[in-house]
Amino acid sequence: MGMFSRRSSVFVLILLFASNVMQINASFKTCNNKKSPCFLKKIPCPPQCPLASPFDPKAKVCYLDCNSPICKTQCKTRRPDCNHVGSACYDPRFVGADGIVFYFHGRRNEHFTLVSDTNLHVNARFIGLRPAGRSRDYTWIQALGILFDSHNFSIEATPTATWDDEADHLKLSYNAEELFLPQGHLSAWESPENKIRVERTSSKNSVEIIIPEVAEIYVNVVPVTKEDSRIHNYQIPEDDCFAHLEVQFKFYGLSPKVEGVLGRTYQPDFENPAKMGVAMPVVGGEDKYKTTSLLSADCRVCLFSPADTASEKKESVMDFGMLDCTRGAKSGNGIVCRR
Repeated sequence: MGMFSRRSSVFVLILLFASNVMQINASFKTCNNKKSPCFLKKIPCPPQCPLASPFDPKAKVCYLDCNSPICKTQCKTRRPDCNHVGSACYDPRFVGADGIVFYFHGRRNEHFTLVSDTNLHVNARFIGLRPAGRSRDYTWIQALGILFDSHNFSIEATPTATWDDEADHLKLSYNAEELFLPQGHLSAWESPENKIRVERTSSKNSVEIIIPEVAEIYVNVVPVTKEDSRIHNYQIPEDDCFAHLEVQFKFYGLSPKVEGVLGRTYQPDFENPAKMGVAMPVVGGEDKYKTTSLLSADCRVCLFSPADTASEKKESVMDFGMLDCTRGAKSGNGIVCRR
C-alpha cells in the first residue's frame, strides 16, 4: 500500500459524520448547501425511519433530497433498486430517466461510457463470456471508473472462483492509489479535500459513493449464481462466478447535452430507441461509447473536460433523482414523477 493510502487512512471514520452538503441528526436533517431550497431548515425525520444511519444495515434511513423543491424527508434503502430510475444491474439491464427498461450488452473485457457530462464522467468495465452457439457475449459490469474535476475514483468487484458471503469483494482506488476501507457497517472514507466520500451500507460488499452536489451512487457486489446460470444458460465455468456490480445513480445538475449509455436518457428531448413491447429491448451504441480504459474519457461522444468546469457555464442544468417515473406523450424523456 502506497504513501497515499497510509495518509488517507487518517480519514477513515467508523461512524457517519456530517458532510459538507448535509448535516445529519438523529431526528432531523438539514441542508447546508446555500443553493438548496431547504437551506438551514430543520426537517423532521419520519417516525418509521428516525435515523440517517441506523445500526441495522437492513433498516430504511431518513433521507432528505437537498435539491428537491419540496423540503420533506422520506424513508429509503441505501442499496441499489434495480427496478427504478438510474439503475444498472444484471447482464446489464438499465432503467433510464424515462423509466424505460433496456439492455446494453457491449462486449466482454472492454470499457463503455455510462455517463459523460462536462463535470462528470462514468465508465464501466464489462466482463463476460460467449458460450458455444451464442452470437453475442453475456456481459456484466465488473467495475466503474469515475472522473470529476481533476480527480478519479474506481470501484471494482474482485474476481473469485466461488462466492463467499463472509469475504469482501470490493476494491477501491482514488487518484490511482488503492484506498483502505475497513469492513463494518457505517465504516467510511473521505478524500483529504472533501471531494468524495465512500461509506459502507453493510459490513461488506455494499457502499454509497457521494460526490457532493454532483452524484450519489449505490453499489452492491453480487455473483452470477448457479441458478442464474441454469435459468439463462450462461454456462458459467467452475473457476469464476463472475462477481459484478449492481448500481443505482442519482445525479445533480446534469446538462441537457449529457451523453452515455445511461446518460443520454437524461436529455430533455431524448427518444428511447428501445422497442416497446419487446421482452428484452436491446439498445446499441458500442461504437459511440467505447473507451480505451476504465479512466479514459475518449469515446466518440464524450463531453467530460475538467477545464470546462472552471471556465464555462452550462446552458442549464437538470436534477434527476431515483424517482418513480413514467413516460409521457410527446415529452422527450417525459419524466412524470409521482410523489
